[in-house]
Amino acid sequence: MDKCTGEAGLGEGAEERDAVIVELLTEARLASYLRATRTRSGAMRLYEWNVRVAAGVMELTAAVEVVSRNAMDRELTSWANRRRAGDWLDAAPLDPRGRHDVDKAKERAARGGASGRHDRVLAELSFGFWRYLLSSRYHASLWVPDLHRAFPRGPVDLRSRRREVEGRMHRLHLARNRAAHHEPIHQRDLRRGLDDALDLLGWVHPMAAEWAADVTSLGAVLDARPSG
Repeated sequence: MDKCTGEAGLGEGAEERDAVIVELLTEARLASYLRATRTRSGAMRLYEWNVRVAAGVMELTAAVEVVSRNAMDRELTSWANRRRAGDWLDAAPLDPRGRHDVDKAKERAARGGASGRHDRVLAELSFGFWRYLLSSRYHASLWVPDLHRAFPRGPVDLRSRRREVEGRMHRLHLARNRAAHHEPIHQRDLRRGLDDALDLLGWVHPMAAEWAADVTSLGAVLDARPSG
């Protein structure tokens, strides 16, 4: 039987539904799934799994983002307090890109009626902003003085710690963006992504990694990947 139009073993109703959904999703969108499975039903099952695994990536990345963001905010607040500089969002030596991100976050917070509220501005800053603070450009100005303490259980060498934290954050950011835009992530090393997330949480606090491993779904979804 033609693998593009039907497959033995599928019930007539399920086969018809798959045909309709393929048309609605478009074969172009399903191309990577068809290449991976070589059958329409296999592509559909892999696509459905991709939807579930994308949700798991978003769920786990949300935990990493909030825990890491709060830890970094705490240390940057300490950095500003020692300098009696006020809010670190205003005092930190951010480059034009970072300053633009903060200004936009303040605008969004103000539109929501929370002008000047530090916590609401933090909530408006993207995951990309926090990852960018871990780059080498801030190694001497922010990382060495205080920011490294946000991940106290990471590698002992501070330069290595920053690189390892930044690398994991970067990979998670890429996976999260693809998941958020409904792109195929079934070919990514998502086990590594899970390990990256748990590493980052564990470097903030071991119980954070333990909590995420217990309550987020990504591990279970990875175990349930369809074989066809």
